[in-house]
Amino acid sequence: MAAKPKPLNAGSRNCNCRSGRFPVKQLDGDERGFHKNVPSAIIATRFERITVFSTATFGQTPYDDWRVMDPGFDILYENGPCLAICKPPGVLTQAPPGIDSVESRIKRFLKQRDQRTGSIYLGVPHRLDRATSGTMVFAKNRKAARQLSAQFEKRYIAKIYWAIVEGNVTPPTGTWVDQIRKIPGEALAEIVDQDHEVGRRAELAYRVLETDDDVSWLEIELKTGRMHQIRAQSASRGHPVVGDLTYGSVHKLGDESLENRLRPMALHARSLEFRDPTTQQDVTVVAVPPDDWNQFGLSEPLSDDA
Repeated sequence: MAAKPKPLNAGSRNCNCRSGRFPVKQLDGDERGFHKNVPSAIIATRFERITVFSTATFGQTPYDDWRVMDPGFDILYENGPCLAICKPPGVLTQAPPGIDSVESRIKRFLKQRDQRTGSIYLGVPHRLDRATSGTMVFAKNRKAARQLSAQFEKRYIAKIYWAIVEGNVTPPTGTWVDQIRKIPGEALAEIVDQDHEVGRRAELAYRVLETDDDVSWLEIELKTGRMHQIRAQSASRGHPVVGDLTYGSVHKLGDESLENRLRPMALHARSLEFRDPTTQQDVTVVAVPPDDWNQFGLSEPLSDDA
C-alpha cells in the first residue's frame, strides 16, 4: 500500500541555538526519504525558523540585554569552521560591496552573533544562481575553505536537486547527456552538437517524483557541473524549469510584483553531502523548498514506493 504523501514543507522544526553547534538529527526509516541509500551519513533537516540571541556568547551565559536577529537565511549545520545554510531564492551568492548577497548576509550575521570586530573571513567554495534556492556550504577559515574546495574539484561532493519543469517528462527515469557551452560574453549556456569544438560533456540522472497535467517534479543528480546545466538541458528537451524566463518558461513563480531579476524559479538544491573538514565525517544537509512550491499542489513522498 502506498504511503500517504505529505506537504513539501512538512517536517520542518524550530531550532534554538544554545551552543556553538546547531542540532543535527539522525534520521532513519521513511524519514530519511531519498537518502536511505546513504546509511552512514548524518542528515540535517532545514529548520523552519532560526532564533539567535545575537548578544549571547556561545558556551557562556547570555547577556541580560539580548535581542532576536533574523540572519536572512536558514542554518542547516554548523561545526567549527564549517557552516551549511539554505539559500533563499532571489539573492546573489556573491556581489560587489553594497549589493545584497548571501556572502554579505553571513558575514554580517557572524560578526553580530559572535561579537567580533574587524573583517570576517568567509570561504565560498561553490555558488548557486540567483533564482535558485537550497543547500550551500561555507568555510570560516582558509584551511577549511581549501579542504571544501578540493572536495568540489575532485567531485567528492554529492549534490541532489529538485526541479519543477513544464510538461510531462518521459520516461519516468533516465539520463540526459549533451554537449554544452557557455555563450561568449553572456551569462547563458546552450546545448551544441556532439562535435562542437568548445562543447563540454554535461550529464545528469533524473527521476520523476510526481506529475500533473502541466508540470513534472524531478529529482536530479548531477554527474557533471556545468554552468546552467539543469536549466539548459531541461529547456532543450521542451521542459524549461518553471519560472526560468531566461530559458523559455512561460510560467512565473512567486510574487507577481517582483522584478524579473528577483524572481525565483523552481530549482532547488535539495541536498549536499560533504566531509566535515574538522571531524572528517560525512555530512548530508537537506533543505525544504520555498513555500512558493506549494502552489503546484504536489506532495513529497514519504518513501520510494509512495
